[in-house]
Amino acid sequence: MSETFVINLGREALYTVLLVSAPVLGLGLAVGLAVSIFQATTQLQEQTLAFVPKIIAVFIALVIFGPWMLSVLMDFARGLLGNLHNFVQ
Repeated sequence: MSETFVINLGREALYTVLLVSAPVLGLGLAVGLAVSIFQATTQLQEQTLAFVPKIIAVFIALVIFGPWMLSVLMDFARGLLGNLHNFVQ
């Protein structure tokens, strides 16, 4: 196993993690920004007002994007386990 192979494998793993986490983080960020703007305009500084909508948005994102995220992770795992014989040489 060469250094290039290990670096490429690590790069693929990081790309997969970023790809899978992007929809959930993006939706959480968008809802957090909307709630922050709402809190700034109304001068409401309630902590649960910032926390609960983000939790709901992340849950909705997981429900919507969950099957796609699972298929991306399964493709990565299949590629990793399918080439396992190349890793031990």
